[in-house]
Amino acid sequence: MNGAHQGHKQSGVFISVEGGDGAGKSTQIKRLSETLLACGRDVIVTREPGGSEGAEAIRELLVKGDKDRWSPLSEALLMYAARRDHLEKTILPVLKRGGVVITDRFADSTMAYQGLAGELGVKNVEALHELVVGDCNPDLTLILDTSAAAGLKRADASTGETRFEEKGVAYQEKVRDAFLTIAKAAPERCAVIDATGTIDEVAASIEAVIQERIPGLIER
Repeated sequence: MNGAHQGHKQSGVFISVEGGDGAGKSTQIKRLSETLLACGRDVIVTREPGGSEGAEAIRELLVKGDKDRWSPLSEALLMYAARRDHLEKTILPVLKRGGVVITDRFADSTMAYQGLAGELGVKNVEALHELVVGDCNPDLTLILDTSAAAGLKRADASTGETRFEEKGVAYQEKVRDAFLTIAKAAPERCAVIDATGTIDEVAASIEAVIQERIPGLIER
């Protein structure tokens, strides 16, 4: 597993965007990618679970079907199988050429959904993370924070990918608390963004964090 432990720190930038269902991640990722493209950056937008052919196949198993289809451990194993393929096929090649990767969810989602809200436990998820991801962690993680009730109201059910939404508001509140716990434990990597404002307000908050944490990435 040496490959998992080779740092990606070439000249690329790896940004993950996290948050509960319906927090507005897709909208903000689109805005951020457009901003960076306008600055002349080499940008790819990707997602988890998914982001590569193998990982997208696993996504189908995870996001559809009965809410109790998988145990938290089974979910985490599937997530990390998808994540390894995503890293190898999509993320690391872009970082090695100096590009910017923006991913809609990464490993913090597994810790939040399965490790903390799903009660698999921090140590079990950390063991999987060490094996699969190693030190290939994001340079910056933006956690979009809103109440579970508000997020579920905004979540898009038209995709049919509703397994996690169907776990209910109490589960989603645990997920929100989990993300805030993760942010508190890794303040140098994570930034919590108030996602309750307008699209423009949230985008401005994200840009301000990037200007502070990764100076020079956004240049106009």
